[in-house]
Amino acid sequence: MNDPPAARSAHERSVETAGALVVTLGRLRAGERPVLFELFAGIVERREGYPQAPPLTDADFDATWGSGTTAVVAARRHGELVGAYYLKPNYPGRAAHIANAGYVVDPDWRGRGLGRALVEDSLVQAAQLGFDAMQFNLVFASNPARRMYEELGFVVTGRVPAAVEGEDAVIYWRAL
Repeated sequence: MNDPPAARSAHERSVETAGALVVTLGRLRAGERPVLFELFAGIVERREGYPQAPPLTDADFDATWGSGTTAVVAARRHGELVGAYYLKPNYPGRAAHIANAGYVVDPDWRGRGLGRALVEDSLVQAAQLGFDAMQFNLVFASNPARRMYEELGFVVTGRVPAAVEGEDAVIYWRAL
Protein backbone atom coordinates (compact mmCIF):
# COMPACT_ATOMS: atom_id res chain seq x y z
CA MET A 1 0.00 0.00 0.00
CA ASN A 2 1.50 3.34 -1.02
CA ASP A 3 -1.18 5.78 0.08
CA PRO A 4 -2.74 6.22 3.51
CA PRO A 5 -6.05 4.44 4.00
CA ALA A 6 -9.01 6.41 2.77
CA ALA A 7 -11.28 7.92 5.35
CA ARG A 8 -14.63 6.18 5.47
CA SER A 9 -17.54 7.22 7.62
CA ALA A 10 -17.87 5.18 10.76
CA HIS A 11 -21.35 4.55 12.04
CA GLU A 12 -22.27 5.38 15.59
CA ARG A 13 -22.15 2.41 17.89
CA SER A 14 -23.02 1.80 21.52
CA VAL A 15 -20.35 0.15 23.66
CA GLU A 16 -20.48 -1.08 27.23
CA THR A 17 -17.16 -0.85 29.03
CA ALA A 18 -15.78 -3.35 31.52
CA GLY A 19 -16.88 -0.84 34.18
CA ALA A 20 -20.52 -1.06 32.99
CA LEU A 21 -20.39 2.38 31.41
CA VAL A 22 -22.42 2.67 28.20
CA VAL A 23 -21.04 5.17 25.68
CA THR A 24 -21.73 5.98 22.06
CA LEU A 25 -18.74 6.00 19.73
CA GLY A 26 -18.74 7.82 16.41
CA ARG A 27 -16.94 10.43 14.35
CA LEU A 28 -16.19 13.75 16.05
CA ARG A 29 -18.84 16.30 15.16
CA ALA A 30 -17.87 19.81 14.03
CA GLY A 31 -19.35 21.43 17.13
CA GLU A 32 -17.33 19.16 19.43
CA ARG A 33 -13.91 20.49 18.40
CA PRO A 34 -13.84 23.17 21.15
CA VAL A 35 -14.75 20.57 23.79
CA LEU A 36 -12.02 18.21 22.57
CA PHE A 37 -9.55 21.11 22.50
CA GLU A 38 -10.30 21.90 26.17
CA LEU A 39 -10.05 18.23 27.17
CA PHE A 40 -6.71 17.85 25.40
CA ALA A 41 -5.46 21.21 26.73
CA GLY A 42 -6.11 20.00 30.28
CA ILE A 43 -4.19 16.79 29.65
CA VAL A 44 -1.29 18.76 28.18
CA GLU A 45 -1.38 21.20 31.12
CA ARG A 46 -1.17 18.30 33.61
CA ARG A 47 1.59 16.64 31.49
CA GLU A 48 -0.42 13.41 31.21
CA GLY A 49 1.03 11.27 28.46
CA TYR A 50 1.58 13.73 25.63
CA PRO A 51 4.81 15.62 24.93
CA GLN A 52 3.22 18.96 23.95
CA ALA A 53 4.25 21.87 26.18
CA PRO A 54 1.53 23.89 27.88
CA PRO A 55 -0.31 26.01 27.11
CA LEU A 56 -1.75 24.13 24.15
CA THR A 57 -1.93 26.18 20.96
CA ASP A 58 -4.37 25.77 18.08
CA ALA A 59 -1.44 24.75 15.87
CA ASP A 60 -0.32 22.01 18.29
CA PHE A 61 -3.90 20.79 18.63
CA ASP A 62 -4.37 20.70 14.86
CA ALA A 63 -1.06 18.88 14.35
CA THR A 64 -2.31 16.10 16.64
CA TRP A 65 -6.09 16.00 16.15
CA GLY A 66 -6.64 17.71 12.80
CA SER A 67 -4.45 17.70 9.73
CA GLY A 68 -3.27 14.30 8.68
CA THR A 69 -5.79 12.31 10.69
CA THR A 70 -7.72 9.54 9.00
CA ALA A 71 -10.40 9.52 11.70
CA VAL A 72 -11.24 11.19 14.99
CA VAL A 73 -13.71 9.18 17.05
CA ALA A 74 -15.58 10.64 20.01
CA ALA A 75 -16.98 8.81 23.01
CA ARG A 76 -20.23 10.35 24.24
CA ARG A 77 -22.21 9.74 27.38
CA HIS A 78 -25.73 11.17 27.13
CA GLY A 79 -24.48 13.39 24.29
CA GLU A 80 -21.53 14.76 26.28
CA LEU A 81 -17.99 14.19 24.96
CA VAL A 82 -16.14 12.09 27.58
CA GLY A 83 -13.22 10.78 25.51
CA ALA A 84 -11.82 10.45 22.01
CA TYR A 85 -9.11 8.96 19.84
CA TYR A 86 -7.50 9.74 16.54
CA LEU A 87 -6.13 7.42 13.86
CA LYS A 88 -3.58 8.45 11.28
CA PRO A 89 -0.72 6.94 9.32
CA ASN A 90 2.34 6.65 11.54
CA TYR A 91 4.60 7.18 8.55
CA PRO A 92 4.13 8.54 5.00
CA GLY A 93 4.27 6.78 1.67
CA ARG A 94 5.23 3.12 1.57
CA ALA A 95 4.89 2.78 5.35
CA ALA A 96 1.46 4.44 5.59
CA HIS A 97 -0.09 1.04 6.26
CA ILE A 98 1.04 1.38 9.92
CA ALA A 99 -1.41 3.36 12.02
CA ASN A 100 -0.77 5.64 14.94
CA ALA A 101 -3.40 6.52 17.53
CA GLY A 102 -3.78 8.78 20.52
CA TYR A 103 -6.40 8.69 23.25
CA VAL A 104 -7.96 11.06 25.76
CA VAL A 105 -10.42 10.37 28.56
CA ASP A 106 -12.02 13.11 30.61
CA PRO A 107 -10.61 12.82 34.16
CA ASP A 108 -14.16 12.59 35.58
CA TRP A 109 -14.74 9.41 33.54
CA ARG A 110 -11.48 7.56 34.18
CA GLY A 111 -11.33 4.21 35.93
CA ARG A 112 -14.49 2.86 34.26
CA GLY A 113 -12.96 1.02 31.31
CA LEU A 114 -13.45 3.84 28.82
CA GLY A 115 -9.76 3.97 27.83
CA ARG A 116 -9.73 0.24 27.06
CA ALA A 117 -12.95 0.57 25.06
CA LEU A 118 -11.38 3.36 23.00
CA VAL A 119 -8.22 1.36 22.33
CA GLU A 120 -10.18 -1.78 21.39
CA ASP A 121 -12.43 0.22 19.07
CA SER A 122 -9.44 1.93 17.46
CA LEU A 123 -7.92 -1.45 16.61
CA VAL A 124 -11.11 -2.52 14.84
CA GLN A 125 -11.56 0.83 13.07
CA ALA A 126 -7.90 0.96 11.99
CA ALA A 127 -8.20 -2.47 10.37
CA GLN A 128 -11.45 -1.45 8.66
CA LEU A 129 -9.72 1.66 7.32
CA GLY A 130 -7.02 -0.47 5.73
CA PHE A 131 -4.17 -0.29 8.24
CA ASP A 132 -2.42 -3.58 9.01
CA ALA A 133 -0.48 -2.61 12.14
CA MET A 134 -0.48 0.03 14.87
CA GLN A 135 2.47 1.72 16.51
CA PHE A 136 2.72 4.07 19.49
CA ASN A 137 5.91 6.12 19.27
CA LEU A 138 6.23 7.70 22.68
CA VAL A 139 4.53 6.01 25.65
CA PHE A 140 5.99 7.34 28.88
CA ALA A 141 7.47 4.64 31.10
CA SER A 142 5.18 5.75 33.95
CA ASN A 143 1.98 5.59 31.85
CA PRO A 144 -0.51 3.29 33.61
CA ALA A 145 -1.98 2.30 30.21
CA ARG A 146 1.16 0.29 29.41
CA ARG A 147 -0.20 -2.83 31.11
CA MET A 148 -3.41 -2.59 29.08
CA TYR A 149 -1.48 -2.15 25.82
CA GLU A 150 0.49 -5.30 26.55
CA GLU A 151 -2.69 -7.21 27.49
CA LEU A 152 -4.08 -6.18 24.08
CA GLY A 153 -1.09 -7.66 22.25
CA PHE A 154 1.21 -4.67 21.84
CA VAL A 155 4.91 -5.45 22.16
CA VAL A 156 7.72 -3.12 23.09
CA THR A 157 9.92 -2.59 20.04
CA GLY A 158 12.18 0.09 21.46
CA ARG A 159 13.00 2.49 24.25
CA VAL A 160 13.82 6.19 24.05
CA PRO A 161 16.01 7.17 27.03
CA ALA A 162 15.14 10.47 28.71
CA ALA A 163 12.58 11.21 25.98
CA VAL A 164 10.68 13.97 27.78
CA GLU A 165 11.91 15.86 30.82
CA GLY A 166 14.20 12.96 31.75
CA GLU A 167 11.54 10.25 31.57
CA ASP A 168 12.08 7.25 29.33
CA ALA A 169 9.48 6.33 26.74
CA VAL A 170 8.74 3.07 24.98
CA ILE A 171 7.64 2.30 21.44
CA TYR A 172 4.78 -0.19 21.07
CA TRP A 173 3.67 -2.11 17.97
CA ARG A 174 1.13 -4.78 17.08
CA ALA A 175 -0.34 -6.31 13.96
CA LEU A 176 -4.03 -5.73 13.28
